[in-house]
Amino acid sequence: MQERYNAAAIEEKWQNRWDADKTFKVTEDASRKKFYLLEMFPYPSGRIHMGHVRNYSIGDVVARYKRLQCFNVLHPMGWDAFGMPAENAAINHGIHPAKWTFENIASMKVQLKRMGLSYDWDRELATCDPEYYRWEQLVFLRMLEKGLAYKKSSSVNWCPSCQTVLANEQVEDGRCWRCDSEVVAKELEQWFFRITNYAQELLDETYNLTGWPEPVLIMQRNWIGRSTGCEIDFPIVGREESIRVFTTRQDTLFGATFMSLAPEHPLALELTTAEQRASVEEFIAKVKKQDKLKRTSDDQEKEGVFTGSYCLNPVTGCKMPIFLANFVLMEYGTGAVMAVPTHDQRDFEFARKYRLPLVVVIQPEGETLDPETMPAAWIGPGLMVNSAEFNGLANEEAKEKIAESLTKRGIGQKTINYRLRDWGVSRQRYWGTPIPVIYCDHCGMVPVPEKDLPVVLPTDVAFTGEGGSPLAQSEDFVTTTCPVCGKAARRETDTFDTFVESSWYFARYACPKYAEGPLDAAAVDYWLPVDQYIGGVEHAVMHLLYARFFTKVLRDLGMMKIGEPFTNLLTQGMVCMETRSCPEHGWLYPEEVVDGRCSRCRAETVLGRIEKMSKSKKNVIDPDHLIARYGADTARLFSLFAAPPEKDLEWNEQGVEGCFRFIGRVWRLVYENLPLIQGVPLPTSAEGPARDLRRMTHRTIKKVTEDIDGRFHFNTAIAAVMELVNAVSAYEGKAETPAVLREALETTVRLLSPFVPHVAEELWNCLGHAKGIETLGWPVWDEKALIEDEKSIVVQVNGKVRGKVTVPADASEEVIRQAALDEPNVARFLDGQQVRKVILVPGRLVNIVVS
Repeated sequence: MQERYNAAAIEEKWQNRWDADKTFKVTEDASRKKFYLLEMFPYPSGRIHMGHVRNYSIGDVVARYKRLQCFNVLHPMGWDAFGMPAENAAINHGIHPAKWTFENIASMKVQLKRMGLSYDWDRELATCDPEYYRWEQLVFLRMLEKGLAYKKSSSVNWCPSCQTVLANEQVEDGRCWRCDSEVVAKELEQWFFRITNYAQELLDETYNLTGWPEPVLIMQRNWIGRSTGCEIDFPIVGREESIRVFTTRQDTLFGATFMSLAPEHPLALELTTAEQRASVEEFIAKVKKQDKLKRTSDDQEKEGVFTGSYCLNPVTGCKMPIFLANFVLMEYGTGAVMAVPTHDQRDFEFARKYRLPLVVVIQPEGETLDPETMPAAWIGPGLMVNSAEFNGLANEEAKEKIAESLTKRGIGQKTINYRLRDWGVSRQRYWGTPIPVIYCDHCGMVPVPEKDLPVVLPTDVAFTGEGGSPLAQSEDFVTTTCPVCGKAARRETDTFDTFVESSWYFARYACPKYAEGPLDAAAVDYWLPVDQYIGGVEHAVMHLLYARFFTKVLRDLGMMKIGEPFTNLLTQGMVCMETRSCPEHGWLYPEEVVDGRCSRCRAETVLGRIEKMSKSKKNVIDPDHLIARYGADTARLFSLFAAPPEKDLEWNEQGVEGCFRFIGRVWRLVYENLPLIQGVPLPTSAEGPARDLRRMTHRTIKKVTEDIDGRFHFNTAIAAVMELVNAVSAYEGKAETPAVLREALETTVRLLSPFVPHVAEELWNCLGHAKGIETLGWPVWDEKALIEDEKSIVVQVNGKVRGKVTVPADASEEVIRQAALDEPNVARFLDGQQVRKVILVPGRLVNIVVS
């Protein structure tokens, strides 16, 4: 028998062969049906983690399976290489972001290759490569021409100590991650993409994405947030202008008793009287330090300040005090909210706190609400009261009639509003794509000419973490000449949000070396859309929405034909593990726990919760150590077998050991039986016990095929192969029917090949096949082999299971009925009873009704 299963040697052998033969390299081929399989590309942090192992193993199974089905499979890999971590590393460790990034890419590429992933590495790209982002800059210029890119003043996170803009991720509990100073909101000129132009299409298409998980689509619909309501103007007392609000509850208009403005509203200070200015400025400064999401949460205290000014309720004429309120955001609606305290809980709490008037305008049927004694706002349906000519109407009916009345009177109009806001793409950071714009004192803002692209990110910048973007300090980069008038000018020093790069990378994979433009139309038309996309659900309303938007933009710019990038989406679960801590040493890494005790002090450890793997919790498993000990095939098999892809996977050392033992068992089973099966032709039929094994073989082919194909039930597919292995091990007619044995063993290897490709290829070779597994394609089950000789029928008495009978597969209904009546266990429950009826459910059960 062959020496023991040696994972390291086998995996190195086949990885080298795949690499040398460029096994997974593909080109467009109109004669073949394509399949584009893509996992979300990683940030080059320097190390892969178990989440990567799981995500990429899932994708690799599908890619290999589709190749075996003779699809032309595109399965590329690249690097989401710009972003904050590289810049942070430069500041903390004195290493240039480019050096840090490319060293990490090299390291992670080695790790991914060790997993045996079937990538076409000839299509590898890195978003920090000027040959990638030059085309992104060109797309931006085209968007600028179409009015889809623009600049305006916007609020950003500002650290007054570091004198720099911070990303949301750099703000921790309202403080700067670098110096712990309080972060404030500051108005700066920012670049935006007009994603709102596509709001309705983005919303409508969510109902056509039948291959996406419904929770993701719901998150996107909620993020887009289409609301039908009214825009209403509230005249400001003593001024000619009005405050415009958007509301979906125009039925409550007669109950509006005060106005709430966002502290960022442009009228906030303008409407503030001299007496109130100090209080208002203090309030605005306080709110600027608060997290915007926390401001709108239900449990956040509702706070505000009176501006000293009033507006008029346009239908009642009542004066409404104008307040600034911390729970109103400029990003939603118009930044102004008509406050109806009796029918909105936030307004109710605010009104009680600041002793503002309450007017009931909707009475629940059969009740009379008293504004003085109401315990909470009434937000349910009811009949209109205190609402002039609309009294007595159901409030839902009144919505339409009030909207019509406002339109006729010229004080409002029906409108559609979206929660979605234009995408702010400016980042005051260095490590990103330069925005290709020049500022000239004579010509204003001037786009960089296309012939001058790419605007390359300079490498000679200093990183101190202070004084704003390092680009702004680079005189060589900033100073340029105006392409229009030739006079001295300066470059834009903002860079793009890294989500811009990841919003179109999937299209560039179709033509990564194309030098005539962003996309090669022929290649893109062949490969796109992505047939199966795989990644984390955390990207539901950022990356996935932006990628959909960008695809529509590229379509409208004439660069591609499709309007949606991803036909099918799988969002995989997280990898979790129990945490253990030592009373003296705190959280411990798994290798620091031996027999439940701390390896350093031998104290008994305390079991924590099952949590996502995290460095801070010290519950991280290093994939390199796992692969070195067990092999990549075991790591892959465990990550696929332990849980369905969409569920969280709980790390289990015993589970890993079990997968390793299973591979070893298959290895031994093949080698033990080689002398019996070599040179034996495959069977076309079988009888007796051999027929049972052949039936099991073909039943397994059918089960695994159905579990992989579109369902991704990899865990049950692997379990089915394990059952087949059990059947082969238990089969006693090996010498008499070696053809059936050979078919079962070869089928086992072929079915396992997408999951554990290295050992499968090695065993296939050992079984006497000079050509690879892919030459035979995916196995197909024989329907005739699935036919049962006998079948088991459940027998019930008055609906309760009392036994089973085994009958010939072609038994008549009469034979089945009689067998059920004669079954000994069933007969006990018929003794002394009168059989009223025998109900037969063909192929499933017999129910005997007695009294």
